[in-house]
Amino acid sequence: MISWEQTTSRLLDGIGLRSIKSKITIFALLSTLIPSVTMGWLSYHNNRRAIDEAILRELANLTSHAAREFGLWLRDRRYEAKVFSSSYEVSENIVELNRPDLSEQERMMAQRRIEDYLRSVGDKFVDYAELVVIDARGELLASSSDRPGALVLEEDWLDRVRVGEAVIGDAYREEALNAGLMTIVEPIVLADGSFLGAIGVKVRFDAIESILRKTVIEPTHELYLMTRRGEILSSTGGLDGPFMLEKIDTGIAVQLFARQQPTLAFRNHQGTDVVGKLHTVPDLEWGVVAAKDRAIAYAEIARLRNTTLTLIGGVLLVIGLAAYLLGMTIVRPLDRLTQGATKVAGGDLDIILPSHDRSEVGYMTDVFNDMVGRLRLFRDENAAINQKLRDRNDELRELSITDSLTGLYNRTHLPELLERELARARRRQISFSILMMDIDHFKRFNDTYGHLAGDEQLRLVSQILKNLLRACDAGARYGGEEFLILLTETGPEGALFFAEKLRARIEEIQSQREQAVTVSIGVASYPDDGEEIEGIIREADAALYRCKRGGRNQVALARADRRSKEASSS
Repeated sequence: MISWEQTTSRLLDGIGLRSIKSKITIFALLSTLIPSVTMGWLSYHNNRRAIDEAILRELANLTSHAAREFGLWLRDRRYEAKVFSSSYEVSENIVELNRPDLSEQERMMAQRRIEDYLRSVGDKFVDYAELVVIDARGELLASSSDRPGALVLEEDWLDRVRVGEAVIGDAYREEALNAGLMTIVEPIVLADGSFLGAIGVKVRFDAIESILRKTVIEPTHELYLMTRRGEILSSTGGLDGPFMLEKIDTGIAVQLFARQQPTLAFRNHQGTDVVGKLHTVPDLEWGVVAAKDRAIAYAEIARLRNTTLTLIGGVLLVIGLAAYLLGMTIVRPLDRLTQGATKVAGGDLDIILPSHDRSEVGYMTDVFNDMVGRLRLFRDENAAINQKLRDRNDELRELSITDSLTGLYNRTHLPELLERELARARRRQISFSILMMDIDHFKRFNDTYGHLAGDEQLRLVSQILKNLLRACDAGARYGGEEFLILLTETGPEGALFFAEKLRARIEEIQSQREQAVTVSIGVASYPDDGEEIEGIIREADAALYRCKRGGRNQVALARADRRSKEASSS
């Protein structure tokens, strides 16, 4: 019977490997090639994955930051539209125009006053192409433009405005202005809830490109705002063609919005192969896409691949030459190298092979140890980079929930905070209170002393608030000069006491300043004033506005009239 050793020997003889040196050489080459290729493939695979993750984090940070900045910009435009809609100048003249006994001259005067107001607003805010006032029937009543344009909105926009809902229209191209616009509509409602009409604000897209450009740090990145149909609304690289006519392939746009994968390789609207990621814009059917040239993004992995192939080729050459020259004397050192390579291929990078001489075998051992040392150093550097990224993500998380000016929570973090407290209160059957605080006459203060002084007042009021809050309470900047305060496990009486203490403390400190302000505070509690967060905030807002109507610099409890009646009847 022929043994397997004889079979193997005959096979090697058949292919010309008769000498021991040839056999050792082939064995040395194979034993080095297999683990080296394995290591190279693992190294390439791991580094490709690390680069993919780094690109994902890089693009995700860009898109989320840009989307957040655009969301803040849009929120400011909506807030301004809400302020315009609540203008006494507009509502008073609309009421005047609705009088049945109004003469034609009086009608013209009232309409002119509205138009003068709209033009004065349009002159102050460069982001607005046109402001219009619509009556309760949806007909144009006044415009800041001599040639008013049509409102591009959904068919049911008037029905939605009538029930008090703000409407944001889709992007469109205004041929007369040769510009991209979007329309924001806010209802005009009297204090008794009567619907008078709406104010429409046509916002230019010019400011969006500057927002995107501020977000991009490296010139290799590009950001653009895109619709679900792939239409480019704005780009940091600029638009070569007319607004909304430059597009990304619709199928690519669908995949980007569907988020089927962390990043997506595609060809952008300029015909460049890129890798990109999309982040949707809240409240809109748009997305912010961050893209990077694929060749630049993966240049490092290409260099690593070439270096790895060169290194493997060099190692094979050295080992093959040493095996041919030394023959049997290289067997044992090769065994050590093979075992070491196997351990490294299995992930053990802490191995160091001994080098007993300065021969070719010793040199091979030194090369192997240097290669493992480089891999070990790269592993440690990757671990340090990952730790830095985790720390940076924690910092970004803190920044994302904190208002940069006041140091309080921002409005984005409020829903999570309030819903968590509502669930806890329901579970433990305890109370909590919400305070809505507003700085009195803050717009007039800004107009008189400037926005820097206004920012200083916001910081001072916020610091006073933080000094009075318990560790379990929370304060947030709700918008502009308005603050929301959450008092846990606190009923109406305790919340009213805290509100009066806060108001008096602010008045006391402000009285020592040359530029002084006061605050008004509305108080509402769970479950006395509502079972849901929206209802409690609404009641606190109503109490706040009673303070405003009552002369400001005071505190009011939600449903105070009802409580006094219940107390007297009992």
